[in-house]
Amino acid sequence: MSPVPTNTNGTGNSAHDDDHDAALPAHLSFKCAVTDSKGPRRTMEDAHAIVVPFAGIRGQGFFAIFDGHAGKQAAEWCGANFSTCFLEAIKREPSATIPDVFNQTFHDVDGHLSRLSEESDGKMHAGCTAVTAFLRLEDANGKQSFLPSAFDPIESALAEMHLDTDSDGEEGEPEKVSNRSRIKKFFKPSSHDQSPPASQMNTDESDHAWTLPNGTAVRRVLYCANVGDARGVLCRAGRAVRLTYDHKGSDKQEARRIMDAGGFVMSGRVNGVLAVTRSLGDSSMKEYVVGAPYTTETELNEEDEFLILACDGLWDVVEDQKACELVRTVADPRRAAEELLDYAYKNYSTDNVTVLVIRFRNPPEAIATEPPQ
Repeated sequence: MSPVPTNTNGTGNSAHDDDHDAALPAHLSFKCAVTDSKGPRRTMEDAHAIVVPFAGIRGQGFFAIFDGHAGKQAAEWCGANFSTCFLEAIKREPSATIPDVFNQTFHDVDGHLSRLSEESDGKMHAGCTAVTAFLRLEDANGKQSFLPSAFDPIESALAEMHLDTDSDGEEGEPEKVSNRSRIKKFFKPSSHDQSPPASQMNTDESDHAWTLPNGTAVRRVLYCANVGDARGVLCRAGRAVRLTYDHKGSDKQEARRIMDAGGFVMSGRVNGVLAVTRSLGDSSMKEYVVGAPYTTETELNEEDEFLILACDGLWDVVEDQKACELVRTVADPRRAAEELLDYAYKNYSTDNVTVLVIRFRNPPEAIATEPPQ
C-alpha cells in the first residue's frame, strides 16, 4: 500500500510518528497523538485537526483543538476547515508573517461562522474556543529559501484539498465531519474502501512530500494562536512555558475591553452569559466576544521536549507545570495524552476533554526512568 499523510479531524484518537523516517533529519522529526472523551457531558462538543506533513513538507505540521459551546457546529466546522483556510491565507499573502496569517485566518473563519449563523435563521448560535499550532521549517531570515524553485507546497496542497471527496457525496462537495478522526480521502489512499482510523494507518508521508537534504541549515519554529481558554504549553528542559493567553471575563484587561465596547461582565461572564471573552462564532455576542487571537512565535532548540494542546477540561484541574511533570518521562505521545486525560477525570473535571501531545525529542536519559513526582 502506498503511504499517505496523516490528516485527521473530528473527534477520537489518532497518532502520527515520523521519527522513524530515515529521509528526515533526526533533529527535525516529531511524534504526535490526540485523545478525547465527552466525560460526564451528554454530548461531545470538542473537535481537533492534525495535518502532517503540512504544505507538503516533511517535518512540518498543523495541530488544533476547538472547544465548542452552545452546540457543536462551530467546533466541527473548524475541525474540518480551519487548516484549509490557513493554507489559503498563506497562498494569498506569501510574504506575510505567520502571526499575520493566523490573524487573517481567525478573522476569516469567524466571519464565515457568523454567515452560517445568519443563514440558519437563528437556529445556530454555536461558538468555540481554539488553540492552534504550526510547526514550520525556516531559514535564518524566517523564509523557506531552501525549497527548490519547482516546488510549490501551497499550490500542491490546495489542489489536492479541492479534490476532496466524501464517502457519501460527489467529488468537490464539502467534507462531512465524522464522529471520529479519519484520513481525508483527498490524500488518495490506494484502496477504494473507507479509510480506517488514523491509529491503524501507515502514516509515512506521501511520495510528493518534500524532504530537506541532510545538512540543510534550518531552524524549527513553533507558531501558536488561540482564542478563549484553550491552551498550549511547551515543556522546555522540564519547565512549563505557556504559549497562549486565557481570554476570560475574570481577566481585568479583557473585562475592560468588554466594558469599553458597551458590554458588562457579571460573575466572570460576558453580559452574564459567556465565560470566555474571545471565540470563533458566537455571532449573537460578536460585538463584545471577538475572534482576534493571541499569537506567539518560538524558535525550538534542544531543550524543547514536547507541546501540550488541550481544552479547558484539562486546564481547569491541572496547572501547566504539573501537566508537564506528569508526562515528562513518557516517550509515547499517545500514552502521554491518555494519562493527562485520565488525570483530568480523576481530579473531577466535568467537561469534555481533548488532549494533543507533540513530542519533539525523547525524554532526557537522566529522567527517562524516573517516575513523575
